Formats: sequence, C-alpha cells, structure tokens
Amino acid sequence: MPAWWWNEEVKKKVNEKNEAYIDVMNSGSDEDRETMSIRYKAARKVAKKAVAVAKNLTFDRLYHRLGTKEGEKKVFKLVKARYRNTRDLGVVRCIKDENGKVLSEDAEIKERW
Repeated sequence: MPAWWWNEEVKKKVNEKNEAYIDVMNSGSDEDRETMSIRYKAARKVAKKAVAVAKNLTFDRLYHRLGTKEGEKKVFKLVKARYRNTRDLGVVRCIKDENGKVLSEDAEIKERW
C-alpha cells in the first residue's frame, strides 16, 4: 500500500522483503524454509527501517514548510482534506423524485422511499 511519502529506496526494500517472503512460502524442506526465513526476517527489518527513515524525513520537511508564511495556507488545505476523509457517506442527505426534483427534507425523503 504505497503512500505519498514513499520513494524509490523504500519501494526497492519492500519489494526485496516481498520476494523473500515468497521464497519462504515456496520452500520445500524444513532446512530450506529455515534459511529463507532468516533471509526474510533480515529483509523485513531493513524494509521497516527504510520506511521509518522515509516517513521521518518527509514529515520533517512538511513540518518545516508549515512553519513558514505560505505554509499557513497549506495547514488549511490539510484540515479540509482530513475533514473530507472523515465524512460519513453512508447517510442519504437528498434524493430525486420521479420528476427529477431534489428532495432534501427528511419527511419528503421518507415519503419518496
């Protein structure tokens, strides 16, 4: 699940981890599985560290930019984006009747249903 802070280094490390995991799952004997498992654990540790470093660098840059005068405008953009992501879209606020007129009152919507 790539995020906006991912870079090529993180992508490479995560792909190496995924390949090591596939090798563990495809290994036949117990000795082979143990060897592949050690390789996977090392790759997982490296990938986890690469993700942490990339996130820290990206967020440090973001916080530095937000501290400037033009960064104040970006704060409001972040707040709006966060608000949009948390809205509940499962609630019906308005529907159309058979003539195409938009109904927004609760009583009208219930009557239409």
